[in-house]
Amino acid sequence: MKKVLFSLIAVVALAGVALWQFSGSARAAAPDVTFVSLTGQKITPQDLRGKVVLVKFWATDCATCIQQMPDMIKTYDALAPKGFEAIAVAMQYDPPNYVKNYAETRRLPFPVAIDAQGQIAKAFGDIKLTPTAFLIDKQGHIIKRYLGNYDKTAFLNTVQKALAS
Repeated sequence: MKKVLFSLIAVVALAGVALWQFSGSARAAAPDVTFVSLTGQKITPQDLRGKVVLVKFWATDCATCIQQMPDMIKTYDALAPKGFEAIAVAMQYDPPNYVKNYAETRRLPFPVAIDAQGQIAKAFGDIKLTPTAFLIDKQGHIIKRYLGNYDKTAFLNTVQKALAS
C-alpha cells in the first residue's frame, strides 16, 4: 500500500511540475535581443513578429549540433515560405572564423549570428549547453525549449500548429 501511495504522489508531483513548466514557458515572452548576422543584418524581435521562430544555440565543435543542421536546413527551406524563421546563434567561445566557414561551406539559408559577448545566451537563461533551441510563436512567446536531440516529428507538429494559429 505504501508503494502505491508513494507512486501516486510521485506521479501527481511530476504531472504538476510538467504542467507548471509548460504553462510558464507557453506564456513567457522571448527576450528582447537584437541578433546581428554574419552579413551584418540586425534582426530585432519586432522584425520577427508574425513568424514562428526557432532560435538555436549551437557550436561548430558540437557533434549533435552538426548532426542536426541538415534537418534544420530542410525544415527552414520547407517552412520559410509559410512564415517560419530560424536563427542559428553561435556560442561566445566559438571562433568566428570557424562559424563563418561552416555557414559558408554548408550554405546555411537562415541567419547565423555570433554571440560574441554572450549576451544573447544570458538573455535566454544563461545557455551553456549546445544545442539548446527555443521555438517562439508569432506573438513573441516561447512555446517550447529543446535541449540536445529531440523528436523530429513532434517538433514539426508543434511548428505546424504554431504556423496555423
